[in-house]
Amino acid sequence: MPPIPPPRDSGLTTSTPVPLYWCAYGPRGARRLLVLHGGPGADHQYLLPQMLALASDHELIFFDQRGGGRSRTDDPAPITWQTHVEDLAAVVTELAISPLELVGYSWGGLLALLYSIAATRPAPSRRSPVPSPQSLVLIDPAPITKAYREQFEAEFARRQQGAAIQQLRTELAASGLRERDPEAYRHRAFELSVAGYFADPARARDLTPFRVVGRVQQSVWGSLGDFDLRTALEELAIPAVVIHGRQDPIPLESSELVANALGARLVVLDDCGHVPYVEQAQSLFDAVREFLTRLSPARRRDAP
Repeated sequence: MPPIPPPRDSGLTTSTPVPLYWCAYGPRGARRLLVLHGGPGADHQYLLPQMLALASDHELIFFDQRGGGRSRTDDPAPITWQTHVEDLAAVVTELAISPLELVGYSWGGLLALLYSIAATRPAPSRRSPVPSPQSLVLIDPAPITKAYREQFEAEFARRQQGAAIQQLRTELAASGLRERDPEAYRHRAFELSVAGYFADPARARDLTPFRVVGRVQQSVWGSLGDFDLRTALEELAIPAVVIHGRQDPIPLESSELVANALGARLVVLDDCGHVPYVEQAQSLFDAVREFLTRLSPARRRDAP
């Protein structure tokens, strides 16, 4: 796997209660895409370097959501889905991202949907206005109901306890790698911890390792309660594409409902689990580019 290159630009937000790390890749002045990572409680780096394929002709903006990566905080206050929506609105405003085109992966896809719903329902209590997205690219979005999330959790647990992955764990424990090369051991242990997300568990070796802050993850999912976004999504009128790996442990039916509600094209990638930018990168990026080109073939922004 090639190394992750340094960003063209980076910084910390000043308009959010907690400074949030952001970075930019790609040519200045190109069509700008704001990329939302998964988690919650993770950071943007595990999307790299593969997602940078889009930076050849787009400016990609990433930021670490509150509580993860370089945006960690010692504040014990709960981090909720509303926290992330308000932070996202502040990032969009501070970085002057207009028109706003969101690319959301996994939890980031669900966050893009929650944000889009919030943009249609102004609330006086919000810190910042919520600028409406002009387009949505949703890549294996997290489940849109609690019931689908429970199905995902059960399927992922089933895969992780399956004979193939358990055999690999046994082999690792007996290999002596922990003593010979602790860093290689940790990397291999990480691969096995995420293997159930992949159609072929061996592909986990190509994913940049990451860490999820459990406190943040639990707090955000807990704040959603018995959630069901189906009715709210039908109120949205935003051009979108939904891309889903056929072997993703997240039920395909969840993404089908998203696509139907938004009137969006659903692209199902075969031989692909939850990580298409690793498993089926060319097909993924072809689908993203086709959507963006069809939506607005020459959209650019003025360079500052």
